[in-house]
Amino acid sequence: MSNTLWTIPVQASGKVIRAVAALGGVPLELPAQYEHFVDNKKPEFLAKFPHGKIPALETADGFKIFESVPIARYVAGLAPNAGLLGSDPKSAALIDQWVHLAELEVDLYTSLIRGLVSGVVPYNKPIHNTFTERQLRALKTLNAHLATRTFFVGERITLADIYVAGILLRAVEVTLDASVRSELTHLIRHLETVANQPQIKDIFGPINYIEKALQYVPPAKEKKEAKPAAAPAPKAEKKPKEKEADEEEPDVPPEPKVKNPLDDLPKSTFNLEDWKRQYSNNDTRGAGGALEWFYQNFDAAGFSVWRVDFKYNEELTQTFMSSNQIGGFFNRLEASRKYLFGSVGVLGTANNSIITGALILRGLEAQPVVEVAPDWESYSYKKLDLSKEEDKAFFEAALAWDLEIDGKKWADGKNFK
Repeated sequence: MSNTLWTIPVQASGKVIRAVAALGGVPLELPAQYEHFVDNKKPEFLAKFPHGKIPALETADGFKIFESVPIARYVAGLAPNAGLLGSDPKSAALIDQWVHLAELEVDLYTSLIRGLVSGVVPYNKPIHNTFTERQLRALKTLNAHLATRTFFVGERITLADIYVAGILLRAVEVTLDASVRSELTHLIRHLETVANQPQIKDIFGPINYIEKALQYVPPAKEKKEAKPAAAPAPKAEKKPKEKEADEEEPDVPPEPKVKNPLDDLPKSTFNLEDWKRQYSNNDTRGAGGALEWFYQNFDAAGFSVWRVDFKYNEELTQTFMSSNQIGGFFNRLEASRKYLFGSVGVLGTANNSIITGALILRGLEAQPVVEVAPDWESYSYKKLDLSKEEDKAFFEAALAWDLEIDGKKWADGKNFK
């Protein structure tokens, strides 16, 4: 029995493992026949690899392993003289560092963006922008490291080089268009250097660069054919209106609406809708302003005030994109509209900004209100005590859009009303 790798020819992670085996001189065979989404669901495959996922490896002695990075490291370890895992613990750790950065900050976002633009998951422009920004940040880190180096660790090819090049093979077909590649000249040079190594050139195949990153295209709306005019019929006895024959009937009865636990909280004297009108129709500060009304009517037993901060400010770039991100976050909070008011902004300038602001929400805990947004955990929440001057000043400035933190001034913002 030989070492058998279950993969398909186009799978980038499978190419990485095959390239590692080729450079290390490790015999590796592909199954004679393998049909993806069919064979990997069969009982005999699942008995060996219970997650039903490829790439998956079974060695000559019966050892079985799945997931691309562990397989690649294992195969590289079978050829210690090839030096693919480094020459000492420090170089081995550095190799792992670059592999995991590429896996989690580049390849992951290639998959997520492909899913968005292809319609596999519901498209959302702010999320698409966020994924693109995060991926580009990691790509620039890789590119900067290669500015003075041929390879990632040491003076010869290691697993880090093979893995980064392998995941870039896929990224240049999805997100790394001509404009992005112009910012990553060292990384593209590295990709071509690795992909053209004689031992692995046929495995990697040609590099298919795209000119424009894949974009989401909304499906065309179907046009209903006009029905021919029916001949006039004699008036008949009026009957209760019935559904037209071509109206779609639901396949199953609609699910009963689930009652929100927030509706069971004791009745509050603070009317959130009245507050939203006050905020919209009056100046925020000053006599007769919205804040004056707020302090006269706020019910601290039924509502609470929170500071919200984006956790990954170092990934923010253009302020208008960050403002769009806030808008997307607010869109995903739609199910909590009757329990929530928010004023959140971007403070600072391009590539040196933060996202922060204030929320007024029903109840005394934030999570029951904000967890309707899938990305709610990308933000931190701190309850404000308005009896403290510092908290009160932050709250009022966030509502008045004149908040300033560490020299960063309010640049743009959004309200959730």
